[in-house]
Amino acid sequence: MKDSQANRNPQAESKKTTIPPYMKAISGSFGGIVEACCLQPIDVIKTRLQLDRMGNYKGIVHCGATVSSTEGVRALWKGLTPFATHLTLKYALRMGSNAMLQSAFKDSDTGTLSNKARFLSGFGAGVLEALVIVTPFEVVKIRLQQQRGLSRELLKYKGPIHCAHTIIREEGLFGLWAGAAPTVMRNGTNQAAMFTAKNAFDVVLWKKHEGDGKVLQPWQSMISGFLAGTAGPVCTGPFDVVKTRLMAQSRDGGEVKYKGMAHAIRTIYAEEGLRALWKGLLPRLMRIPPGQAIMWAVADQIIGLYERRYFHSAAL
Repeated sequence: MKDSQANRNPQAESKKTTIPPYMKAISGSFGGIVEACCLQPIDVIKTRLQLDRMGNYKGIVHCGATVSSTEGVRALWKGLTPFATHLTLKYALRMGSNAMLQSAFKDSDTGTLSNKARFLSGFGAGVLEALVIVTPFEVVKIRLQQQRGLSRELLKYKGPIHCAHTIIREEGLFGLWAGAAPTVMRNGTNQAAMFTAKNAFDVVLWKKHEGDGKVLQPWQSMISGFLAGTAGPVCTGPFDVVKTRLMAQSRDGGEVKYKGMAHAIRTIYAEEGLRALWKGLLPRLMRIPPGQAIMWAVADQIIGLYERRYFHSAAL
């Protein structure tokens, strides 16, 4: 009996133990809430560094200390409402759409998923989240984060809703989709790499296959998620910088500095040098891998409990 259990192929069982996309979406949304509350200050620092053309901030620590001393500690959580909402909806859409695409790409006979299909599913999920959720939410978040001070009377944007309304009034509806092209490239590449790497690390490190009923310990999920989240920021740094610059510029004063993704890359390179295209990389590495670690620690517990309840007795 033990031999038959030991020799069973988790991949072969995955066809009959597929986790519903809605469960993936729920697990991602809960992970997003926890991640947003923990890591918002790092995101604020990253945005300030990327928008710093005059060299006012000397690094991550100096930027955080300067914001805290001049604007108050609460300023490090500027934009938390749109950020938390954005992450919750983004992860729900990302995890749910990725699960649906994986189901569509699975081999109809064996129920297995190739690495190419997994990569394409992740890319598709990243593109979808970029267009539907990420771009408009990040436009609002970045506009709020770049404002200096805490006095509402002196700020152009009084809050997330007022910010969105003002952008639409002054720049049109498509103002909320400023920087959509680099966002699509960034998110598509990020999620393709992340889903492929997360699955690979789970299998290699913990012998965990989806649908096998094994519930990873939170620390195991955090290690896999952290490692899976490291490659994307390095590869997509220029897209993230360009996205931030395009989203931050307001059109209410007439001409804008950057005409589009390609023009922004050329302009930043010409005026600030090649390294400027990777501005904010360190805070991204401080936020994204830990963020993925937190998100997967929560999501894997929810998914694992679902597997254990409906598919198997967990192999702990």
